[in-house]
Amino acid sequence: MKRPIRMGAIAIAIALSTLSTPIHAEGTGDMTQDEKDVLALVQTMTRSFEAGDLDKVMKTYENNQTIMFQPGEAVSDGIAARQIFEQFAAVSPKFSYSGHEVIVEGDLAIHIAPWRMNGRDPEGNPVTGDGLSIAVLRRQPDGSWKMVIDNPHGSHLMGSK
Repeated sequence: MKRPIRMGAIAIAIALSTLSTPIHAEGTGDMTQDEKDVLALVQTMTRSFEAGDLDKVMKTYENNQTIMFQPGEAVSDGIAARQIFEQFAAVSPKFSYSGHEVIVEGDLAIHIAPWRMNGRDPEGNPVTGDGLSIAVLRRQPDGSWKMVIDNPHGSHLMGSK
């Protein structure tokens, strides 16, 4: 029996925001270096979450980040966010994306991607989830990018499927 998960930590995965296998966004070859760097950060976050490397996951976020682990429930405390990620890592999530859109304006960027997740709960039962990840990123003083706002549940506003 498949059990849908509506918690954003798995999406963070969500978020979002990449695959265990290499992925290429449509038009990656036409992306600017900033767009490629934003996508690479999201891919690093996803691979790190799948691998259970929560230190690396948290390094993809600014210290004062906001993560929507559930629709309407923002978490801005880094310690609480890490604890929620730890809980969701127990399902050994694997993510896939059906595409990526990256928009950069100056030192701000947005990453948008539909996602699916498969995993198993501690009893071995299948766990699935899906959604639309929307992440806002900011260029750091060293030129790198970090997530500031991460909402893997952007699709909830569109109503039930």
